[in-house]
Amino acid sequence: MRDFVSERARAIPPSGIRRFFDLAGKMEDVISLGVGEPDYTTPWHICEAAITSIEQGHTSYTSNTGLETLRRDLSSFLNNRYQISYDPLSEMIVTTGVSEALDIAIRAVIDPGDEALVVDPIYVSYGPCVTLAGGKPVLMPCLEKDHFRLTPDLLMEHITPKSKVLILNFPNNPSGAVMRKEDIKGIADVAIDHDLLILSDEVYAELTYEGKHCAVASVDGLWERTVTLSGFSKAFAMTGWRLGYFCAPKEITAAALKIHQYIMLSAPTMAQYGAIEALRHGQDPMEQMVREYHMRRNLFVDGLNRIGLPCHLPEGAFYAFPSVKQTGLSDQEFAERLITEAGVAVVPGSVFGTAGEGHVRCAYAVSRNDLSEAIARMGEFIQNL
Repeated sequence: MRDFVSERARAIPPSGIRRFFDLAGKMEDVISLGVGEPDYTTPWHICEAAITSIEQGHTSYTSNTGLETLRRDLSSFLNNRYQISYDPLSEMIVTTGVSEALDIAIRAVIDPGDEALVVDPIYVSYGPCVTLAGGKPVLMPCLEKDHFRLTPDLLMEHITPKSKVLILNFPNNPSGAVMRKEDIKGIADVAIDHDLLILSDEVYAELTYEGKHCAVASVDGLWERTVTLSGFSKAFAMTGWRLGYFCAPKEITAAALKIHQYIMLSAPTMAQYGAIEALRHGQDPMEQMVREYHMRRNLFVDGLNRIGLPCHLPEGAFYAFPSVKQTGLSDQEFAERLITEAGVAVVPGSVFGTAGEGHVRCAYAVSRNDLSEAIARMGEFIQNL
């Protein structure tokens, strides 16, 4: 049967994250810092709005681009919060999670042989999505000394005549790195000079702890060459609702919409009604959640450094990315032994790219008690090596 599998499907690896998540699920007394998901449930008023939509019979397809009311509310949200303006009628698509938004963005702009420049480390799906579109992912290893940010020099080193797209993800999964406005301005000069289109996944934008998130499209000269991708999963604790959005100049939006029409048709209707409620009345619960993550970050990163796992201070998302090099173990060996010997699940940094080697990703989206216990177990594990 292997002969029936396409070469592109063979070329992509299975997710390295799910392996450790599944392993943790089979063991008792494991503290899982593996899967990047809020430990909060969706606020009830959002759930109630979705339930009410079902009770009122709103169970049919919506427009391919999503409910117009949602797109208008989302346009206002992005304009007010991040100073980026998109026409809700021609420059926005509501998608089934930001994962779909990323997929249709890549397929709308990548031709076979095109190169996509991808920051490294980065979430596991970016490279495979480029490969499935027939393109070639080119990983750019962002260094810890640069706080895992992309620098203009690093970008320049990897540009070739085939470079077409630059894929960014800040705040970053797995490192928690953030690109400030001055950082993006440096990247903007290179992107404009080399005529690169930017796909910017900003799903962790609301989870920014130091200052305010800078949307890539808000920087001078970048709106017309940026596709903004985001969703409701992280900020509003709506991972299972599978709702994201795609925003871009109308020509690119029209191209992506054709792909969306054929593979998805429209995002789940009741989830869209929940998202309207989230945008209109979900700011307070979101800000409370972000404040709690901020405190957990401080607690956990301080603990990691104290037990001898050097960790830069992540300025966004809910991940710590400590180095395990000084233990003498590879990141794979460290993660495997930590879960079996100490009952703490983390993800090896190497699954996120070559720049992640020697690190592990720890999601601090668990209770403070669990974080303290995880630090204690990790400390004992290191002492016993």
